Amino acid sequence: MSAIIAERAGPPDVLQIVDRPIPIPKAGEILIKVAAAGVNRPDLMQRSGMPLPPGAPDVYGLEAAGVVEAVGEDVTAFQPGDRVMALLNGGGYATHCLALADHCLPVPPCLTLVQAAALPEALFTIWHNLYERGRLAPGETLLIHGGASGLGTLAVALATATGARVVATAGSVEKVKALQTLGAALAIHYREEDFVAVIRDQWGENAIDVVLDTVGGDYIARNLEVMAPDGRHVSLSFFQGAEVTLDLPSLMRKGLTMTSSTLRPKSSQEKSRLAACVAKYLLPLIANGRVLPTLHAQFDLRDAAEAHRTLEENRNIGKVLLTTTFTEET
Repeated sequence: MSAIIAERAGPPDVLQIVDRPIPIPKAGEILIKVAAAGVNRPDLMQRSGMPLPPGAPDVYGLEAAGVVEAVGEDVTAFQPGDRVMALLNGGGYATHCLALADHCLPVPPCLTLVQAAALPEALFTIWHNLYERGRLAPGETLLIHGGASGLGTLAVALATATGARVVATAGSVEKVKALQTLGAALAIHYREEDFVAVIRDQWGENAIDVVLDTVGGDYIARNLEVMAPDGRHVSLSFFQGAEVTLDLPSLMRKGLTMTSSTLRPKSSQEKSRLAACVAKYLLPLIANGRVLPTLHAQFDLRDAAEAHRTLEENRNIGKVLLTTTFTEET
C-alpha cells in the first residue's frame, strides 16, 4: 500500500509517500480500503514534532472512510464490502488502514465516501465537548470561534439543527457568508469587529450559554464577559496562547463552568463509548440529510504537503481531504 509519513519534524515538504505492506487485522479490527482521509490540526502538530501517543503508527491520519476489505476475529458489526468511516489513532493517510471496529460508523447512503471522511474526528469531538461537557440544550445560545474550520462548520450546522442559536466568528467576508448559509444567527468578522461589542449590541449582556473556543489567550477573558449565568466554557485549543488571566470574582458570580478535553489521548474504551453516542444522537441528523459536512478541497494522497499548507494558512472553509485512487461510490 501507499502511505504518508515524515522521517523528521519540519515544514509540509517533509511529508513523503512510501510503500508499506498491507496490514492484517487483529481481533477487533477491520481493514479499510481507503477512499479519503481527513486532514486535521493534530496532523500539523505531529508534523511539527509533537510526540505520538503510545502505540500510534508513524503513518499520518486520524480519520478515514472507505470499504471494509477484511475483518479480524470477534468483529460482527461489519463485514467485507461495508462502507465505513473510522476514527483512528493514526494511519489514515494511506490506501489501506486498520481501525478498531468499535471506533467505526456506517456511512449513511446519502453520503459519498469522501464526504464521510470529513466526519469522524469532528463528530466525536463535537459530541463530547458540545453536548456532554458543554451540555448544549435547545433554545440556548452558542458562541463558536474558528467557525469556518472543518469542525466549526459542522458544529454550526449540528447546533442549529438541534435547536440552538449560534454565533460564530471567522476571519474573512467569504467565511462570514458561509457561516450565515450554514445557519449561524450571527456571524462576526473578528478582524474588523469586536465580537464582545457585537454580541452585546445585538443581544445585550450575558447572552451566551456555551462557548466552544479554539483561540485561548486573551479570548478567554473576553468570552467570559458575554456569558450568561451558569454558562459553560469549553476549550479545544489555544492558538493565541495557553496562559490566560481570569477574573475569578466574575467567574464565581455568574457560576460559570470551564472545561476542556482533547480526543487523541483518550482510551480505546472511551472512544468506543463516544462512537455509540455519535451513532445514536448525531448520525441520524446526517443520515436524514439535515446536516452535511462542508468540504473545502480534495488533494491526491501524493499532495499531502499542499493539503497541510492549506490548513496551516487558514485558507479553508470546511474540511480539507486527501483522496486515493479508489473511487468506488465516492
